Amino acid sequence: MLRRWVKISAAVFAWISGIVYDMALVFSTSAVIGGVCYGNLFWKSRVAAVAHGIWNFITFIVVEVFIFVFCYGRILVVIRRQARIMAVHSGPGSSTTQTQSHQIQSNVIKTMIIVSAFYVITWTPNFVYYLLMHLDVNLTMFENGYYVSVFLGFLYISANPFIYAIKFDPVKRVLVQLIPCKNSPQQPAGGSVEAGGTRTVTTRTACN
Repeated sequence: MLRRWVKISAAVFAWISGIVYDMALVFSTSAVIGGVCYGNLFWKSRVAAVAHGIWNFITFIVVEVFIFVFCYGRILVVIRRQARIMAVHSGPGSSTTQTQSHQIQSNVIKTMIIVSAFYVITWTPNFVYYLLMHLDVNLTMFENGYYVSVFLGFLYISANPFIYAIKFDPVKRVLVQLIPCKNSPQQPAGGSVEAGGTRTVTTRTACN
């Protein structure tokens, strides 16, 4: 389990690093001309613009996909290791553990493919467009194509939590625990009622 300070540090780093990077980039490469702000167009040199465009594409497309594959691969390694340990303790005659392990592995693989493919499909147009802007193609951030690419990128951001909620079982369990209303068995006010040797128990919905 990750410690609380690790989770907080990761969240803080993600926010602060993105803000610092974007602010430094925008202020150093933008200018207002004729009352219109032109962003990411004014570089100190042509080499700097091309280098940044290539770095941006590799970092946020190639490296991101590699991180997806690497992290999910590590998850699969841990799951298989735990499955082998459980199989040894369960005995050779038990197939339930193996079935559950295969289901978990299949779920992780499907989630990895969906998340990675969806990321590439939705974010690649934006980063390709941004790269072309740095390669001295006559493109600006005021073109309709740029707005479409940004919309696709934010579509991924909006849909990503729902992908994990639908496909990834650990996330499902956490979300279910966050639901304030859940069914819990409760004893009836007058005590248990037995009929024909069978005790019936009422169920009450508890809402926090």
